[in-house]
Amino acid sequence: MEALVNIGDVPVVERQHARAGLFRSQSLLHGEEGTPENFYLQLAHTYSDFHSPRHRHNFDQVRVQLRGDADFARNGVMRPGSIAYFPEGVHYGPQSIAGESATLVLQFGGASGSGYISEARFQEAVHELRQYGTFENGVFRRTDRESGRKNQDAYEAVWEHVNGRRIAYTPHQLDAPVFMDPADFPWQDDAALPGVKRRHLGVFSARRTRLDIIGLQPGAQVQLAPHAIVFVLEGEGSAASGVWKPHATLRTGADGETVQTSTYSELLEMHIPPLTAR
Repeated sequence: MEALVNIGDVPVVERQHARAGLFRSQSLLHGEEGTPENFYLQLAHTYSDFHSPRHRHNFDQVRVQLRGDADFARNGVMRPGSIAYFPEGVHYGPQSIAGESATLVLQFGGASGSGYISEARFQEAVHELRQYGTFENGVFRRTDRESGRKNQDAYEAVWEHVNGRRIAYTPHQLDAPVFMDPADFPWQDDAALPGVKRRHLGVFSARRTRLDIIGLQPGAQVQLAPHAIVFVLEGEGSAASGVWKPHATLRTGADGETVQTSTYSELLEMHIPPLTAR
């Protein structure tokens, strides 16, 4: 597993999915299949023909809007620069795209411990389910000759096919996704580290997922949090794992990782404490 991925090194691939419309993706990082800590990070490219019905998941999700607008109807619109946290068990959408959109999407097991299906297994399950029905506009529709729910959210159908049981959603503390414009959060200087400042966006769920933006002057150093996925919003620099550029992704281990900038940089630090350590 690479700890540092520069977006320019990752091909854009068109792939099948459970929603409607053209979907292209750059696969960046993933966790370990079959564990509560599994996750998947991708840069998703969607277009005006994309549609996803109102639905929910049994995992957590963080989105960073990089290009275009993503409209989630009653939940609001994600515009370039915005960041959103989507809790497990909470309905959102329907989702549509005006023109073309590029969104960083991190999906990971929430505090319930339900885990996350790997992208490879998800794709296999979609292919397997096509023997029993069709995927239309984000809904799996079973043929009349098949038993089971005739019309079901596509992800629910895939999850139940993979796990062999009905999906369950745990009670949640939030009633809707949390949409954030980082510009609304003040910078706070780090008194112990010259040239370092932070925007604290929040701590979410019983897993205590924490989102921060770290601003770094040229030449500044900072120790990134352990068990974090860090996305370079802007700037260039280096770490033990290599040289990073704008829109690179770093994954830190149990000891974190020290980075140093060569230009002014802003890093989104998504700290996801391990469930197994609780």
